[in-house]
Amino acid sequence: MAPLLLVLLLLASSAASADEDAFIGVNIGTALSDMPSPTQVVALLKSQQIRHIRLYDADLAMLTALANTGISITVSIPNEQLLGIGQSNATAANWVAKNVVAHVPAVNITAIAVGSEVLTALPNAAPVLVNALKFVHSALVAANLDRQIKVSTPHSSSIILDSFPPSQAFFNRTWDPVVVPMLKFLQSTGSYLMLNVYPYYDYMQSNGIIPLDYALFRPLPPNKEAVDANTLLHYTNVFDAVVDAAYFAMAYLNVTNVPVVVLESGWPRKGDSNEPDATVDNSDTYNSNLILHVLNNTGTPKHPGIAVSTYIYELYDEDLRPGALSEKFWGLFDSNGVPVYTLHLTGSGMVLANDTTNQTYCIAKTGADSKMLQAALDWACGPGKVDCSALLQGQPCYDPDSVEAHATYAFNAYYHIMGMSSGTCYFNGVAAITTTDPSHGSCIFPGSGGKNGTFTNGTSLAPASNSTSTQSGAPHCVYCCSKALLQVIGILLSSDIEDAELLYNSYYDSVLYPMVLSESPLEDAGPETDEPTA
Repeated sequence: MAPLLLVLLLLASSAASADEDAFIGVNIGTALSDMPSPTQVVALLKSQQIRHIRLYDADLAMLTALANTGISITVSIPNEQLLGIGQSNATAANWVAKNVVAHVPAVNITAIAVGSEVLTALPNAAPVLVNALKFVHSALVAANLDRQIKVSTPHSSSIILDSFPPSQAFFNRTWDPVVVPMLKFLQSTGSYLMLNVYPYYDYMQSNGIIPLDYALFRPLPPNKEAVDANTLLHYTNVFDAVVDAAYFAMAYLNVTNVPVVVLESGWPRKGDSNEPDATVDNSDTYNSNLILHVLNNTGTPKHPGIAVSTYIYELYDEDLRPGALSEKFWGLFDSNGVPVYTLHLTGSGMVLANDTTNQTYCIAKTGADSKMLQAALDWACGPGKVDCSALLQGQPCYDPDSVEAHATYAFNAYYHIMGMSSGTCYFNGVAAITTTDPSHGSCIFPGSGGKNGTFTNGTSLAPASNSTSTQSGAPHCVYCCSKALLQVIGILLSSDIEDAELLYNSYYDSVLYPMVLSESPLEDAGPETDEPTA
């Protein structure tokens, strides 16, 4: 079984100390109608080599199952227990004795999250939050565990106001009576600020101001990067901007030595009709790019090279969660431990998922602009190096003879040639990921039914050696230029089919392709090994 987060193994060989390295962890929620047993959860964690987790409570059975695994665990005090713990030192001590001291050292508890987004989710408990932190920490000191186990409380990033540019950010002053002593506590105990960062919600609430690519960590040209006019720092993604906003907000309160750990971050793969960007492809893209970004130890523009360890939200889909449909679809796995999609690390060559994942396909979006589809189809069959001969008349995938159907074949072939890597099913927005097999009749699409991308007649889907792409970079339209047409050109010019193909390609490069570009919003596809980007 190929591990989902295999890249975490890189940390073991790093020359830097564990305290300096960023890590990726995973949140484990339990609002499932078919929740796996603790032993099944731990088996999944082991098989995927997930070494850092956050639990939303201190469930006895789960902690028992985690004993002697070495997995680093952040346990949580649920909001409903916060008032009691924040009002009584004895109650806090009893909680620590029962849920922490009783399990260490066999269970590797490294942090306690006191409450969850208390200032925004349970404001009536805010007055006792700092006391709760102090009482829990005092109990750890009494047990001589305060150096091993840090105490903090996770916050929604919404408590940070005026967050862009980041240098202008500040904490909502309504909460100064809580935030100021909380930061002093984190500073004095060597702990960190726990922050929940959700670029998905920032993007959704921006009313089109935040570009989708900026939220998904997709590469941006320099002129599209966000620039903080006060610091001249460039921001290429929402995640970094939010984290730096937290750093600047702390600095505004004269706190400059408290690190940030992102306790929750992710992207839903399904949502209601008013959440069109909650898709499998966007979820895959965000989480894959987030993993790369964190584990590269790039830090943020304000603090380059400073680790921002992050916990992905979340391990399982939680079908019992209330609210919008998207609330139920953040998981990396279903309740059977089957990955809901294949996480990739772009350029790493490592697939971070179980090879038994539900298959996905790349198809043309229904109703997409026909000229954009045609231009993207041309690119896939040219520089994209997809063998589109199956789309010729008389071949298995010729019918239905439409641009949308042929583009679906070419997009999916390219997507699978590229190993289903994040970003390879985009094509300037005219493609989409689906779990529905688009195969039909004798036209078997790559990834269908475990056939490894072969037709029933044995025709390979790998790029053919007689590909019509050339070094010019212009896509030669196999869809438009059939062998029959080449034969007609050859007869008219008294030349063989090879010469006719060269003549046609030359004409396409100099005349037809520029016409396609001038009439279509598709930009230059760039190098022939790269997918067209926006």
